[in-house]
Amino acid sequence: MSKKFALSTLSALCLTVLTAQAADSEVKGEGRLDIIAWPGYIERGQTDKQYDWVTQFEKETGCEVNVKTAATSDEMVSLMAKGGYDLVTASGDASLRLIMGKRVQPIDTSKIANWKNVDPRLVKGEWFNVDGKVYGTPYQWGPNLLMYNTKTFTSPPDSWAVLFVKQDLADGKSNQGRVQAYDGPIYIADAALYLKTAQPDLKINDPYQLTEEQYQAVLKVLRDQHQLVHRYWHDTTVQMSDFKNEGVVASSAWPYQANALKAEGQPIATVFPKEGVTGWADTTMLHAQAKHPVCAYQWMNWSLTPKVQGDVAAWFGSLPAVVEGCKASQLLGDKGCETNGFNYFDKIMFWKTPVANGGKFVPYSRWTQDYIAIMGGR
Repeated sequence: MSKKFALSTLSALCLTVLTAQAADSEVKGEGRLDIIAWPGYIERGQTDKQYDWVTQFEKETGCEVNVKTAATSDEMVSLMAKGGYDLVTASGDASLRLIMGKRVQPIDTSKIANWKNVDPRLVKGEWFNVDGKVYGTPYQWGPNLLMYNTKTFTSPPDSWAVLFVKQDLADGKSNQGRVQAYDGPIYIADAALYLKTAQPDLKINDPYQLTEEQYQAVLKVLRDQHQLVHRYWHDTTVQMSDFKNEGVVASSAWPYQANALKAEGQPIATVFPKEGVTGWADTTMLHAQAKHPVCAYQWMNWSLTPKVQGDVAAWFGSLPAVVEGCKASQLLGDKGCETNGFNYFDKIMFWKTPVANGGKFVPYSRWTQDYIAIMGGR
């Protein structure tokens, strides 16, 4: 064996060892992960021991998970702007703002083995795919349903009008002070969706793309609604308490609140009104300056395992971003996806950030300003 060959062989061996060590170091991650999430999205068994998809992840990766909950999309955008977080479970009305504001970075899906599991209906979602780049992994999705008290309504209400138009309900009492609206500018789209059917002359096509004329008509509906509203809700716990203790009988809500109330034996049901519904498809997005990217990638991959997806859906009342998740969780059960609205995907107008499109439509900045004024009675 020549000296030259021996040296090259030794060099190759050293390189192999170093590569293996680097790979092993990568698997271990940085030991920490900071996530901004919707309440109920990241559970470690503290509320209910059955619902825990954090403990095993921490054991397998050594990444300690720290969660900061946020009640609105605006809060999530604000927290991401301040920094110090690795991931955020952003809804469509936040994701484009985060992308345009360069708060998040594109991900390399080849580093996520479970990417192959993603529901084909979500893979190309316009709320996280921009200019050929993928900004995150789908997490969960679901509809904004009309939740109502079954003692008040002898038959299910079939229209969002019960929230927007002053009227006597089935029990003979007015809806004034007994209904709620969502505390977030994106709720303007719910009113626009209602008007799409109620005032077809407006020719509203996309509730997130409103011309000035359409927008003003929607604002009028929301200003009229203000006198009816008991509370503009964003805290799920507070909303559930209002239905139990404050005489609230109808509101937009997530399946999460309805499922929790029904589990308590409350007279609660939900309906998919004739005008259709808005909804959310949430994406786990990586901060542009994430301090723990290895742990972040490991979490994104873990979050796409079928059982985790099914368990989250069971707890939150949402739908898994992985179709196999519908059958992989005992907690969700065989009918869980059907109950939560899996087959309604094509009928949901998913949240997305309103953009001006060259001045053609009213941008989100106006939505924010005007909705704050409406909630304040102006």
